[in-house]
Amino acid sequence: IAERLPAEAAEAVLECATGGVPRPAPAASDESDPFDHPEAQRRFRVVTGTEELERALEYPWEKWTVFLHPEQKSIVEQRWSGPARVAGSAGTGKTVVALHRAAHLARRNDASRILVTTFSDVLATFLRVKLHRLIGNEPRLAERIETASVESIAKHLWRLRPDREGVATDRDVHDVLLALYNTIDDPPFTFRFALDEWTNFVDLNDVTTWEMYRDIPRLGRKTRLAESRREKLWALFDSLRQALTERRVVTHAQVYHGLGTLFRESRAPRPYDHVIADEAQDISPAELAFLAGLAGTGPDALFFTGDTGQRIFRRPFPWARLGVDVRGRARLLRVNYRTSHQIRRHADRLLDPELTDPDGLTEKRDDTVSVFNGPPPDVYIAQSEQDEIAYVAERLTEFIALGISPDSIGIIVRSDALIPRAKAAALASDTPFTAAGGEQSTPRGSLSIATMHLAKGLEFRAVVVMACDDDVIPAQDRIEQIGDEADLDEAYATERHLLYVACTRARDHLLVTGIAPASEFLDDLVGR
Repeated sequence: IAERLPAEAAEAVLECATGGVPRPAPAASDESDPFDHPEAQRRFRVVTGTEELERALEYPWEKWTVFLHPEQKSIVEQRWSGPARVAGSAGTGKTVVALHRAAHLARRNDASRILVTTFSDVLATFLRVKLHRLIGNEPRLAERIETASVESIAKHLWRLRPDREGVATDRDVHDVLLALYNTIDDPPFTFRFALDEWTNFVDLNDVTTWEMYRDIPRLGRKTRLAESRREKLWALFDSLRQALTERRVVTHAQVYHGLGTLFRESRAPRPYDHVIADEAQDISPAELAFLAGLAGTGPDALFFTGDTGQRIFRRPFPWARLGVDVRGRARLLRVNYRTSHQIRRHADRLLDPELTDPDGLTEKRDDTVSVFNGPPPDVYIAQSEQDEIAYVAERLTEFIALGISPDSIGIIVRSDALIPRAKAAALASDTPFTAAGGEQSTPRGSLSIATMHLAKGLEFRAVVVMACDDDVIPAQDRIEQIGDEADLDEAYATERHLLYVACTRARDHLLVTGIAPASEFLDDLVGR
């Protein structure tokens, strides 16, 4: 019956159906303008002038505006006393909120400078395109909102420093550390463990002295280290730091921390009044320290959107330790606009019903509701690669017969090595495709083939997640390379998150395939 009810009533019914308690609708005032009521704003857009009306009539709706749910609107327009964070499962409109927040802040203060950022250049490009749809007709507003990845902003600001050091590549650091490691007699740890400890703990957290390394809680690290082992490890890391200093180079993490300190200590004017970061679950400690320095941590300075369930690049860490405390200013979006109820319900089985971060903030996933229905996901376990390719090709043909255009279809695989399987299925169905790296079978109107890591920010009417074999997800080569043995749990969690990200790119149709014995995660996906 939800499909036959007004939107606010449908959400209440769906809330009951999933075990929740409907929230009361805001009461209308006799003296208020009916169009100002949150529920009226679901159905009406008040046009403020002839020019805006002309644009509405000339262009498709999605080209010039982005829908806001009343709950989203209240978050966008709220004045926050400090850093704020908005969470929500895939499809709940976190990015829409981030972009509207940027536009709102720019309109509120015509002298403000705003940065909209995320962790990769690809996602920053998506944000730029969506922001243009929102404020493309307001050039003066757009001039004060910059959209770029965290890395590109840091590189630009680092180049402006007259006394800057060079930046070492990851390979440079690897080679110097390996050379130092080989000078140790009978080391009580493997090189792989030492490299992982340096990269993901010491360097990212700006641990610069023995006392810091000795006393700091090993957050994000599960292996206990006796002080004697820590001493030998720190001697190695200290030698690495000295070697890099002698070469007049720093690591990428040291660039972030250095710039953050520079702005935080007021040794350089802050370039932005507000920083809005999307996909914040994959920001590192070094990047967070940098963003906190860029705009400070005062009222309305920092605004984050993200989903713990989509964290695929970074270990979790406590934000409060870096001065970014969002407790009391964390909000959760609950209405899913992108993914059907059936796909969302199955994908959520890959994750725990509640996800708690190191700051103690909990995201409940079992009270999210989707606003539309669709067919249940199809999970197919093939007996051979050719069997899988043939089945996927058959389903691609069916999708197109349903009126789904090729550019509304995506095939997602775990890694680049598996892209040939996806291409074979597209070719077998005679469907034009564009693969990761830009390879095309036809110039336009083609389905997209991408890896799970590159699927962030994408959405399609139909998605095929191929090659979910037993040794593919979780990736066997990744499991074998873990230096900290007890971090297996973390590795398995991020592999689940990868599959969750891939599945939730689908709006209406989801097909997941693999070769027997298939990934153990597929049993959870179908509820076995």
